[in-house]
Amino acid sequence: MTKSATAIAHPNIAFIKYWGNRDHALRIPANGSISMNLSGLETKTTVTFDTTLDSDTLTLNENPVTGPGLERVSQMLARVRDMAGISTYARVVSGNNFPTGSGIASSAAAFAALALASSSAAGLNLEEKELSILARTGSGSASRSVPGGFVEWLPGDSHETSFARTFAPLESWPLADCVAVVSQAHKAVGSTGGHTLADTSPFQSVRVQDAPRRLEICRRAILEKDFSTFAEIIELDSNMMHAVMQTSTPPLMYWQPATLAVMSAVQAWRKSGFPAAYTIDAGPNVHVICPEGFQQQTAQRLKEIPGVLQVLQATCGGPAHLVE
Repeated sequence: MTKSATAIAHPNIAFIKYWGNRDHALRIPANGSISMNLSGLETKTTVTFDTTLDSDTLTLNENPVTGPGLERVSQMLARVRDMAGISTYARVVSGNNFPTGSGIASSAAAFAALALASSSAAGLNLEEKELSILARTGSGSASRSVPGGFVEWLPGDSHETSFARTFAPLESWPLADCVAVVSQAHKAVGSTGGHTLADTSPFQSVRVQDAPRRLEICRRAILEKDFSTFAEIIELDSNMMHAVMQTSTPPLMYWQPATLAVMSAVQAWRKSGFPAAYTIDAGPNVHVICPEGFQQQTAQRLKEIPGVLQVLQATCGGPAHLVE
């Protein structure tokens, strides 16, 4: 007997970043965060519970995955089996249309899609909040890829109170994300490993303490469509997170020369009146945010910077959803 479901979820770009956990096992974050889903970039995942299987299997981008990658997926599937009261193993087939493990939130999209597909295949009909909580257990930022539009992850202080929700619909402010890809290599230290190092930086406590102020400024800027304030706060927040990474033990140096070139260019453009702002997740690739009307111009400018291999483009995306 088999039961199957397929879901699509988008990666998200955090404007106020998640870095560091209060609880590593449950991925309860040290601070809240704000993000936007990225339409046009997506992970599609099919989960089939099959009574003929004697273990879970995972295929990612047409390659079989074993070891830690499969283990992480199996942990979420075990949680779903518990919730559904079943013991059947599952076959998971997943693919992205963007680079994996290079700072473009591939794990966020992957675990949001996995949470929805696996819970549906298991016969559960979870509310968005419950789905966000389930996704969070696989990858913290996956909690933010479950709802659509502009999303805030409420950090909470327990498994039940840490989830993400939409605070502004995607059509409320047409922003675009032009991702300057300067490396497609899988990063040496992934986000999960990086979160465990956050507290070794003397700057992490200051960053966490100041987070409510940055969240309030960012939230208000999005609701009021104030690009100037928005640009300043997201660049500050990104720089603060990378300062923590660079001063951790051991230090995490994600930036490459082309990363810095893009950051410098974007700040110069804004000084001259061109609306663009950068933010960088755990990786070398730079997300350049601009109003949708400036998307093509931004992408073209980025392509002219030496070291930029390609530019991925996305607009504000919707929630994780089931497909036939």
